Amino acid sequence: MELGTLDEARLAALLDAGRGLVAQLEVDAVLEELLRVACELTGARYAAIGVLDEDRRELHRFVTRGIDREARDAIGDLPRGHGILGELIRHPAPLRLDDVSDHPRSYGFPAHHPPMHTFLGVPVLIRGEPWGNLYLTEKEAGPFDEGDEAAAVILADWAALAVDNARLYEDAARRRAEAERAVRRLEATAAIARAVGSETDLDRVLELIVKRGRALLDARSVVLLLVEGEELRLAAGAGQVASTAIGGRVPLAGSAAGEVLFSGRPARLDDVAAQLGQLGISGASTALMVPLVYRNLPLGLLAAFDRFTGDPVFDTEDERLFQAFAASAATAVATARSVAEERLRHSIAAGEQERRRWARELHDETLQGLGGLQVLLSSALRRADAGALEQSVREAIEYIGTEIDGLRTLITELRPAALDEIGLAPAIESLGRRLAAVEGLEVQVEVDVGGRLEPGLETTVYRIVQEALTNVAKHAQAECVRVNVALDYDGVRVEVRDDGRGFQPEARAEGFGLVGMHERVALAHGQLEIDSAVGGTVVRATLPARAA
Repeated sequence: MELGTLDEARLAALLDAGRGLVAQLEVDAVLEELLRVACELTGARYAAIGVLDEDRRELHRFVTRGIDREARDAIGDLPRGHGILGELIRHPAPLRLDDVSDHPRSYGFPAHHPPMHTFLGVPVLIRGEPWGNLYLTEKEAGPFDEGDEAAAVILADWAALAVDNARLYEDAARRRAEAERAVRRLEATAAIARAVGSETDLDRVLELIVKRGRALLDARSVVLLLVEGEELRLAAGAGQVASTAIGGRVPLAGSAAGEVLFSGRPARLDDVAAQLGQLGISGASTALMVPLVYRNLPLGLLAAFDRFTGDPVFDTEDERLFQAFAASAATAVATARSVAEERLRHSIAAGEQERRRWARELHDETLQGLGGLQVLLSSALRRADAGALEQSVREAIEYIGTEIDGLRTLITELRPAALDEIGLAPAIESLGRRLAAVEGLEVQVEVDVGGRLEPGLETTVYRIVQEALTNVAKHAQAECVRVNVALDYDGVRVEVRDDGRGFQPEARAEGFGLVGMHERVALAHGQLEIDSAVGGTVVRATLPARAA
């Protein structure tokens, strides 16, 4: 068909139409624009585009213009490419008819189909291969002519370019989305790997797992359940998870979650309300569950609910990714649990050591003093001399005063009031003065922290200094001890230095109370160093600082 059959106005319209079509970046938008322009340029009342299947034998998609939804519903199934429509599939060349019913391949329309007589059909070829067909019917002013056919052919060519470009764009966008998703997967895996290597707080690890798992699958929500006895407890959640759901429990026996854990295999659920209703995840329809297993020990499971974009149902690829993610997550959970248990053991050991220390103090000083007082008063009662009795009572009162001072010192060492009331510096200075008065040591104290610190940090610093000074008094045989506490950009620095005989920290750690000291520093995420030799011992600690 030659362009000479087209007037200048129609050629200009075709150029504009071509620019509009190739500007579209979605196939559906291209098809809608194609049908609109085809009707305007040819005067057709109805237009349709039929997209061929992979075998190019019939239509697998049929997009129409001019027929409303009610009419389409009344007609029923969309055409598959029989009759006149199939003629263009068998012979991909323009077909123009003054009356459809005159063609030998025509066998009429289905019930409720609007009447159609005039017909124009042209193939849409992409890179020389049939992709679909453009169908136009019922021209307003008589049959379709050569100009209409030429315009339709040109539009079909424009549409082929536009569809090809749109498909390439959509393919590029899909690959870009897949690449971005792959990056998120790598980030999630790397985050869990970092948790295994550095993060040891169990609650923080659980929070990290559910947040990264949700990002990995683009899920509306992800929860993590841990085994506790004969139940699973919802320990962490991210996304659309109500705060009231945290802590909820699911029995292992007879539950979908329990089956996943016992089987050791992932499972996809399509009825969350019926199968996981105990979790209280409202609004979720589908779920993907994978077990958390570490060295053949089931720790719990991860459950993701509803894809955020596209189809909410999780697919095989999601299952594979989530299962691999769960393996890293299980390692992180097991590591954090192990660290928490080890910290607890150290804490218990340090607590028991403190109890033994105070028990010795009470036995060696207070209890013996009270025993001596009892002997003194009993002896006085056996004397008949009033003067001797009075003297014994005076001695008993003095004895009681001494023991009261001893108990007051013990109470102060347990928790000095100055630490709570006026701060770290006065409390440490008071501690130094008491040591100097009782032990006869030269004690030099310098504290410069610029005001109050966070209460827990003040307690940690005080206990480190207290334990170090106690060691000096009991074991160092020193003459002088210096205490320095300062706040700088690295945090709070603590140093206790004596000129005593020294000791071997590794061999005497328990006897010198160093377990408790290490435990306090570790809980504060700080560092502790102990250097000891014949010329003395230096205890250094650096603790991250926050203002009170």
